[in-house]
Amino acid sequence: MSGTLALSSAATHNWAVVPSLGNLDAYITAANRMPMLTLEQEQAYARKLREDNDLEAARKLVLSHLRLVVSVSRQYLGYGLPHGDLIQEGNVGLMKAVKRFDPDQGVRLVSYALHWIKAEIHEYVLKNWRMVKVATTKAQRKLFFNLRSMKQGFKADALEGEDTHRDTLNEREIGLMAEQLNVKREEVIEMETRLSGGDVLLDPSPNDDGDEAFGPITYLADTNHEPTAMIAAYQRDVLASDGIAAALDALDARSRRIVEERWLKVNDDGSGGLTLHDLAAEYGISAERVRQIEVAAMKKMKKALVEYA
Repeated sequence: MSGTLALSSAATHNWAVVPSLGNLDAYITAANRMPMLTLEQEQAYARKLREDNDLEAARKLVLSHLRLVVSVSRQYLGYGLPHGDLIQEGNVGLMKAVKRFDPDQGVRLVSYALHWIKAEIHEYVLKNWRMVKVATTKAQRKLFFNLRSMKQGFKADALEGEDTHRDTLNEREIGLMAEQLNVKREEVIEMETRLSGGDVLLDPSPNDDGDEAFGPITYLADTNHEPTAMIAAYQRDVLASDGIAAALDALDARSRRIVEERWLKVNDDGSGGLTLHDLAAEYGISAERVRQIEVAAMKKMKKALVEYA
């Protein structure tokens, strides 16, 4: 069990969580024995933290709610993830809640923290369950975390003659689930397939003859999605949009117009903006002077882009 769970091995009295290197059962037992705060104590500690940044007050608020994290984490054991890891993620959510808690809002910390604890555990489950991110929208996340329980409910409420031993949803159940969770029928089918599918060994395993074998990882390689390349591509996109905008803002009005006309403007027919001579006539200066202003503006933009990056 990670020492992260033991928030204060050196604490005194009955506020200590022990042992720091003990097993999970010992931690849960210790967390459940932590004294609960009265409303007056909770308000006082929260104000000390908010007004004086009192870390001791924050510690007592966190420790008194560890049992809540343990209770919530049990609801997510069905995803095959270590209970200790779920608790740790829930504790992160609890600490975020304590940091943001406003004692003058008229709610108890337990109600406020519940949202943050669940949100942090949800993120952990989605990122780590089978190493695949299976839900991206709010509706899909709701589908992910409700599909199993709703399937059990459908079995309990099965119509006469329906097979309650099957593992898949029928057309009626798919329609009901899609309607209740505000998702498409196709999304329900896809999510059920992902959740019920078996794990696949990605790495190639040697065969009986000792020959080199191939696994899915062999043909799944995609250099376009290599992390370093993706980061570089993202940085280029940012520079090409927000970076250029910031660099243009660093120019005076005349220099900006010259750069936009010369480099950024594209007409409907595919032609560019005004020429050096067009701009020279507009501003009453020579074409060479326009070119000099353009060169100076480009140097200034280049410097601004370097600073932005």
